[in-house]
Amino acid sequence: MKLLITGSSGFVGQNLLEYLEGFEIYSITRNQLNTPSLEQLNSCDTLIHLAGKAHDLKQTSNPQEYYQVNFELTKQLYDAFLHSDAKKFIFISSVKVAADTVEGILNEEVKPDPQTDYGKSKLMAEEYIQSQVLPEGKSYYILRPCMIHGPGNKGNLNLLYRLVAKGIPYPLAAFENKRSFLSIENLCFVIKELIERSDIFSGVYHVADDEAISTNELINVISGALEIKPRLWKINSGSIRLLAKIGDTLRLPLNSERLKKLTESYVVSNSKIKGALGKEFPVEARAGLRKTILSFKE
Repeated sequence: MKLLITGSSGFVGQNLLEYLEGFEIYSITRNQLNTPSLEQLNSCDTLIHLAGKAHDLKQTSNPQEYYQVNFELTKQLYDAFLHSDAKKFIFISSVKVAADTVEGILNEEVKPDPQTDYGKSKLMAEEYIQSQVLPEGKSYYILRPCMIHGPGNKGNLNLLYRLVAKGIPYPLAAFENKRSFLSIENLCFVIKELIERSDIFSGVYHVADDEAISTNELINVISGALEIKPRLWKINSGSIRLLAKIGDTLRLPLNSERLKKLTESYVVSNSKIKGALGKEFPVEARAGLRKTILSFKE
């Protein structure tokens, strides 16, 4: 079975290449994405589109870049796929297409309401894929992962790890929240299942670990990996909110927006993809987080 992968040099791509050992894999560069070759696509069974412009948390990117990379390049690639001999198109989107904030549990039935250029550009790509007539024998899978983590990933988990490792107490323990994470191994497992099977319907699928984890639980996992006692300060939440409002006025590091991001819940359902696969994910949520955290010690 031959695979064509875009974005293979990224975090997900590197892990996927290792996970799919035994497959015949070809990579396509960003420059080649501008003019995708039918010859390349005709030689593969499945096209896995990982390449994209990631969400810039510092908000320094030109908004137009998101639409050029996440929408226009995806559109060109999907058009080429439709005219090729390839059978499957797997597009890695994001749960940020569905919602930036979540009340309750986020599933695929929610009407997408992205608030950022990143989310909007990914949604445009999703809508384009779904709007095209799908030739007989072809399938598409739009995967919306939540926050992906794994060994070698240097995102927000690494930042929290460093704070805990330095013995800095977490002062927001009075806030109760739950967040969904996604082990890179579970994402790779889903992609491999989609590649190998022919009984999964085309569509949009949210991908998350089975269990959502609170920030307090996450700090306990980090502390356990470090073999130190967790330092959780349950300062009165009303006092913290008051301090954040003062921060709004005085432009302090802690303001209402930052407090919301630190303490909000974001729970994603994986029931649709698990129901389609009919299998359990290989990695339990806490075990996956612990594996990622232990890699920070190396």
